[in-house]
Amino acid sequence: MTPLQAVQLAWATWLISWFAAAAWSDRTVKRPAIRREVLYRALTLAGTMLLWDGIPGGRRVIRIWQPGPALAWSEATLVVAGLAFTWWARVHLGRLWSSSVTRKEHHHVVDSGPYGLVRHPIYSGVLLAILATAALRGTAFALAGAGVLIASIYIKARVEEQFLREQLGTVAYDAYSHRVPMLVPVPRRRSP
Repeated sequence: MTPLQAVQLAWATWLISWFAAAAWSDRTVKRPAIRREVLYRALTLAGTMLLWDGIPGGRRVIRIWQPGPALAWSEATLVVAGLAFTWWARVHLGRLWSSSVTRKEHHHVVDSGPYGLVRHPIYSGVLLAILATAALRGTAFALAGAGVLIASIYIKARVEEQFLREQLGTVAYDAYSHRVPMLVPVPRRRSP
């Protein structure tokens, strides 16, 4: 098995298991207007196609670099680590999880486990997996796809945060967002 085949298998396994587990979720109480989700959904589709060089029309794939075996396996390991991080976050979130921005029954701010490291650990794990996949593929399309997917995830995170502030209360969500970084687990200074 090559590193690229391992990455393809990891992504396929993650997608199948991710959507199979969708039934393990509380009832949705409210969701934002669909117009607030159109942009990030369109960018997600376009970015995914680019990441995997899936542009219709048979355009020539431009390889920028070809990682050596050790680097390629390291990148494959980062993909698996990112996807594993998403599962830790999903299991920790439990029945509050949803594939789209929603408020579930009994929804509250979760600020422990991976949610104590970053406010959107599922997005953070996916971002790590996307960046490592793009680095492994080493094509101009894959890099462009990673850029589009980063924008998509950031937009979705902002939509989700605005929605959760409205639904769960500005005070509770703002307190959380001041303590915990959005996507990258960097330490924050504490106020005296």
